[in-house]
Amino acid sequence: MMITDVIEVAGLSVELVRKPIKNLHIGVYPPAGRVRVAAPPAISEDAVRVAIVTRLAWIKKKQREFAGQARETERRYVSGETHHVFGKPLRLMVRSSARRGCQIQLEGTDRLVMDVPGSSTPAQKADWLAGWYRQQLKQRAGPKVVKWVEKLGVPEPRWGIRQMRTKWGSCNPDKRIVWINLDLAKKPLHCLEYVILHEMAHLISPRHDTAFLDILNRHMPNWCQTREDLNALPLAADPCLTRTTSGPGQDS
Repeated sequence: MMITDVIEVAGLSVELVRKPIKNLHIGVYPPAGRVRVAAPPAISEDAVRVAIVTRLAWIKKKQREFAGQARETERRYVSGETHHVFGKPLRLMVRSSARRGCQIQLEGTDRLVMDVPGSSTPAQKADWLAGWYRQQLKQRAGPKVVKWVEKLGVPEPRWGIRQMRTKWGSCNPDKRIVWINLDLAKKPLHCLEYVILHEMAHLISPRHDTAFLDILNRHMPNWCQTREDLNALPLAADPCLTRTTSGPGQDS
């Protein structure tokens, strides 16, 4: 069971979540640098406040980074827009069609074509494109899940794709379920590889401990750089497709 409260610390409004975890975690979230603390029930509010003040310089630094970070422009789903597919920029072409639904396909090396009914709204086109992104991500992620099942020697988990507000991925080791953020369909494939390895490593070590870090270091020595690359990419224009950045050992 989680209990959420809001406290004021050093001029910051901080969301405090009480949950059955071992250690206290501080996170700073885009787009506005929202501060959230997850803490075990046994840690006093005074101790939480001390932890926040201790990390205040880091929190302010992250908030400044978010304030200056590039954003995707608001999407209108019209011809001429640039949309990214696995890190590659593609020019969108929207064509009116007599069909009832939508057909999306890659054309040439630099074009993404949407054939849609003439009366389609931007919201409908957004939904259709999200569905297409989901299909593309599922096709790319599936073989990578199998690859890391074999390399890590773990049973294949159930996995799926969802829009996630603050994480690139998540893992429930007890239920053996891995979730992947839909927005990874827009990011370079090496970022997807990192997120899948990160989450599947939690099937071996649920925490971000030495055993977990040993797995990442052994199988992907450049994982820190990949994480930096991923977190440096433009934030999504849609607030439902944002992500978290926190201290060392954070979730992906």
